[in-house]
Amino acid sequence: MLTSLTLLVPPVPPPLLSFNRLSHFPFSPSISAATSASDLLRVVSRRLVLATKTQSLTTMTTQEEECMGSVKAQLAKLFEASLKVTVPNEPDVEPLIAACTGKFGDYQCNNAMGLWSKIKGKGTQFRGPPAVGEAIKNNLPTSEMIESCSVAGPGFVNVVLSKNWMSKSIQKMLIEGIDTWAPMPPVKTAVVDFSSPNIAKEMHVGHLRSTIIGDTLARMLEFSKVKVLRRNHVGDWGTQFGMLIEFLFEKFPNFEDATETAIGDLQAFYKASKLRFDSDPEFKERAQQAVVRLQGGEEKYRRAWAQICEISRTEFHKVYQRLGVHLEEKGESFYNPYIPGVIEGLTKQGLVEESQGARVIFIEGVNIPLIVVKSDGGFNYASTDLTALWYRLNEEKAEWIIYVTDVGQQQHFDMVFKAAKRAGWLPQGDNSYPKASHVGFGLVLGEDGKRFRTRNTEVVRLVDLLDEAKSRSKAALIERGKGEQWAEEEIESTADAVGYGAVKYADLKNNRLTNYTFNFDQMLNDKGNTAVYLLYAHARICSIIRRSGKDIEELTKNGTLVLEHKDERDLGIHLLQFAEVVEEACTNLLPNVLCDYLYNLSEIFSKFYSNPECKVIGSDKETSRLLLCEATAVVMRKCFNLLGITPIYKI
Repeated sequence: MLTSLTLLVPPVPPPLLSFNRLSHFPFSPSISAATSASDLLRVVSRRLVLATKTQSLTTMTTQEEECMGSVKAQLAKLFEASLKVTVPNEPDVEPLIAACTGKFGDYQCNNAMGLWSKIKGKGTQFRGPPAVGEAIKNNLPTSEMIESCSVAGPGFVNVVLSKNWMSKSIQKMLIEGIDTWAPMPPVKTAVVDFSSPNIAKEMHVGHLRSTIIGDTLARMLEFSKVKVLRRNHVGDWGTQFGMLIEFLFEKFPNFEDATETAIGDLQAFYKASKLRFDSDPEFKERAQQAVVRLQGGEEKYRRAWAQICEISRTEFHKVYQRLGVHLEEKGESFYNPYIPGVIEGLTKQGLVEESQGARVIFIEGVNIPLIVVKSDGGFNYASTDLTALWYRLNEEKAEWIIYVTDVGQQQHFDMVFKAAKRAGWLPQGDNSYPKASHVGFGLVLGEDGKRFRTRNTEVVRLVDLLDEAKSRSKAALIERGKGEQWAEEEIESTADAVGYGAVKYADLKNNRLTNYTFNFDQMLNDKGNTAVYLLYAHARICSIIRRSGKDIEELTKNGTLVLEHKDERDLGIHLLQFAEVVEEACTNLLPNVLCDYLYNLSEIFSKFYSNPECKVIGSDKETSRLLLCEATAVVMRKCFNLLGITPIYKI
């Protein structure tokens, strides 16, 4: 995968940012007197579209349900038809469908009890939830999906899927591609704001989670046919740049000749400039003046600022290249020209008030206000984040803006989102679109249970950590004799895939809200729930197919998949649940849901393959079982892709 870091230069901001607003719409771009009739029609049409997007991510259109692989969505369509017949006087009843692991079925409709509480006492013909469940079952449209239905307990309608339908669905995926199993959320454009290091500071392990989690969320949304704007909101503006620029001038009179090599360790350069700033009053005064000159647009200072930013980007790129992560940079400086207009618009709406010399927005239920202009007249994080949110909604037309930062910033973003709702940029309901979501995550800990650091208490550099993972992975391959069997290029690429994949998976398999302990030995173990185990499991499946000597593409076109044995059927069910798992992971912004699915898939396949009754090569059902192996490998590869992990094909 090609990796790149694109710098998007801010355009000249509009002379005036207007906040005209129609009360019935979630948010409104500016409408000026000069707006043409056709432009106005487009704006109003867009508002109408946005105003109707109030359904949850699990709600799909009929057309989308017909072409997607989600079993749950397809069953929901059938039960929706049944519910309309069963309780015609109760409109808009959403089918409650869940996968179940009990002995009664594969899926369950759980509407009966809720419906009974609504209709009892209204002269209904039913006499309790079981009777409602029976009616729901009896009113189901005929479908090749369903082999049988039964009602259990207080009206639970259990569904057993047809083995023939399951087989055909899996084989159709093999022929048409796994993209046909992609969920389709009701948004077209999303912003994922992640990674976001500070210029002139090394990327360290603290940036690891934001980068890995954000990339996976972006990948899942992209797979779901959403246009994703991958934004790197780097810290490239602020008072620290005066300090850095003056220090650069001192060390390199011809500063434009300064390179990454000449400056050396960027973190050391930053620390040295900070030490000078704190200890030398004359230098401090020059640095403060440098900020004024930079913000005033003085050419020499702008060039020095750009030089420092470019050296930092070179360092960032080393990390992104190793991780296979693509980002587009729109840092704090991009939004800076827009801030005055945004603050002016909020002030005209009556949201901004004076408080102790600063200009603030008061948020209901929060003791401290959101400061948007400091007492010295300067702007801050809140100014930038509000402006970035406005820009993403109005200029980039995003319907979902996702911020991936540590849990410590939860309150800050909560206040920003509430201010945006007060301004009318966002609708009040949490399930309405457009919307903004904060994706918090916990700390990376060392084995001592404290924040992960090196022995000399320095924060761990991310480049060093990733290189260590690859080095250990390569050593393990050589220890297993691959040095004599494989070419050097193959060893390097496998060490990349396993080493970097191990680091990613060790992070992503945890619920992102929890802290996790970084341990190389655990994450590089080839047993248990690790990337190494899963990558090797995929390679073994590929080996089975190779050893058969059969052309898998030919078998896909002309062979037939059947699911007769229980273990075959269990594997088939799990494969078919892939689409709804991705949908759940997207809806709740939880990558660990996909990791759980992938690990369980590997375990279910192992149970199938190790059963003597399910022999693959040389059995009379070889073609069918090879197709089941291939379907498992295809789904595993897509899971790896969504997690940003490169699969390996032999071990």
